[in-house]
Amino acid sequence: MKRVSAKKIDDDLRPEYDLSQLKGGVRGKYYRQAMAGTNLMLIEPELAEVFPDAESVNRALRFLVDTAEAAAGAARRRQAPSKRVQSTGHKPSRG
Repeated sequence: MKRVSAKKIDDDLRPEYDLSQLKGGVRGKYYRQAMAGTNLMLIEPELAEVFPDAESVNRALRFLVDTAEAAAGAARRRQAPSKRVQSTGHKPSRG
C-alpha cells in the first residue's frame, strides 16, 4: 500500500488557524506525564472537612504507613525464633 502524501491529505482546519504562525512546538512534550496519569481518590465529605487539601491527606497517610511499618517491625521482633524439633526416630505415643 502506498503512503498518502501529506500534501494530498484534505485538512478540515478553518482558515483562521494559520499553522505557519505556530513555531517551537515539541512533539510529545507531555507524553510521559500523560502516560503516568494521576491517582485521583475520592474521600467522604466528613473526611474532606478534616483534610482540606492534598498535602494534609498525604501527611496523614505517610504517618499511618510509618506507624503500621513500625508496629509490624515491633511484632516481628517480639516473636521468638522458632526452634526446630529434632526427630528421635520414634513416633510419639497416642494415649
